[in-house]
Amino acid sequence: MESSETSKRGFLVRSLDMIERVGNKLPHPVTLFAIFALLVVLFSGIFASLGVQVADPINEGEVIEVKSLMSSEGIQYIFESAVKNFTGFAPLGTVLVTMLGIGIAERSGLISAALRGLVTSVPKQLMTAALVFGGIMSSMASDAGYVVLVPLGAVLFAGLGRHPLAGLAAAFAGVSAGFSANLLLTSLDPLLGGLTIQAAETVNPEYAAGMNYMMNYYFMIASVFLLTIVGTFVTDKLVEPRLGKYKGSIEEENMSHLKPEEKKGLWFALFAILGTVAVLSLLVVPSWGPLRGEGDVTSWPFFQVLVPIILIVFFVPGFVYGKVTKSIKDDKDVANQLSETMATMGSYIVLAFVAGQFVAYFNETKLGTVMAVNGAEFIQGLGFSGDNMFYSILLILIFILVAGMINLFIGSASAKWAIMAPVFVPMMMNLGYSPELTQLAYRIADSTTNVISPLLPYFAIVIVFAQKYDKKVGIGTLISTMLPYSIFFTITWIIMLVVWMLTGVPLGPNAPIHYPG
Repeated sequence: MESSETSKRGFLVRSLDMIERVGNKLPHPVTLFAIFALLVVLFSGIFASLGVQVADPINEGEVIEVKSLMSSEGIQYIFESAVKNFTGFAPLGTVLVTMLGIGIAERSGLISAALRGLVTSVPKQLMTAALVFGGIMSSMASDAGYVVLVPLGAVLFAGLGRHPLAGLAAAFAGVSAGFSANLLLTSLDPLLGGLTIQAAETVNPEYAAGMNYMMNYYFMIASVFLLTIVGTFVTDKLVEPRLGKYKGSIEEENMSHLKPEEKKGLWFALFAILGTVAVLSLLVVPSWGPLRGEGDVTSWPFFQVLVPIILIVFFVPGFVYGKVTKSIKDDKDVANQLSETMATMGSYIVLAFVAGQFVAYFNETKLGTVMAVNGAEFIQGLGFSGDNMFYSILLILIFILVAGMINLFIGSASAKWAIMAPVFVPMMMNLGYSPELTQLAYRIADSTTNVISPLLPYFAIVIVFAQKYDKKVGIGTLISTMLPYSIFFTITWIIMLVVWMLTGVPLGPNAPIHYPG
């Protein structure tokens, strides 16, 4: 009977089960990152002794050499930078500060009440789409979606009686795999666009002068709706059925209707949110606002301080709700709830320490840069011509594949593009492809592979969120759960790109497909 049931499972499901089994046999993420860090030290010594080096794509005439961490200088760096690598680990401060605000909102009962109110008033069939769409749009707040929406997705699905890991996966897919798509410009647009324009200037300064940060805007707007549809399909038809019925315990009260005092608390919390936003807007909207800058909106100081703003936006209504419902009586309750929240982050803090060492070692040794430049040289050596549409499409596909592979090892989108843009943008321009198209192909590769890269800085925190519902969740579980999103997002996004190339529709304002030079 068991073999019969197994035979009925589709090839994709069986493959994902195998990936999960193999992945979960790997050591604990803390141990795994420690092993990775040691391997970086080892390989840096080997490659440095072999004299491995590549031409610097940014500074002409200079070379980039692998730096050994097994030398006297390298060993000194390991010891001297240990604390800085930990405290400077990018997601650490973001996660902990944001969780302080979320902790008050959660432990006062605000989040539970708000989600139950949402569950009892919004059509259930729209929940998945709303979650994926919200995740995609969260890129306006930079990385905050990882800390806010991903755990809320799990809680929301649990409140609906659905598998919480499916909700977590849907939110994670929207936030991470759909990171480049948005209905508005985000901080990523000028970040990548500036590097693209700079690289294009080396070939044609006149053409580069006419480029703008909205170079992929039309394509990204359309992508929001496409990815929302695809993400909803993958969640409802593939991921959740594979996860099966959730066997963990969900408190019955989490799915009950709101009590009168909870409704009253929600109204007061709503007024608190509106008041908080009104006060914060005074820092941005007026011309004299201290968080308002000049030039492009995405370069304003406001977008650089979103983490403490999110803390305030969650803390104030959470505190007000707690006072109204009596879950917070005095300052001692607030302090205790904040302490309890931080106590739950212990495993993540330990993980951040070893992950921070690995990321720092990888950057210090220049191994990632060497890999990126070698990948660029591989594509350049293929010798494709831009005259044939078939070869054009094939070359773009190879570029997306190589960029996606590099993304598995270098998490930062801007760091990778700083390395790759000076190589790929001129190369593709010489083949007849616009810098705008090259940047778009890179953004597709960078986004779709985020959710399956254990080296993504926020991958570890997602595992911690998932383990709240299933202690057995490991790297294999998360990768096997997110792989369908990565595959389907990549395929559909590539099809959309091919259609765009065939029709010749501009990618954004004054952003052609082909380089006219």
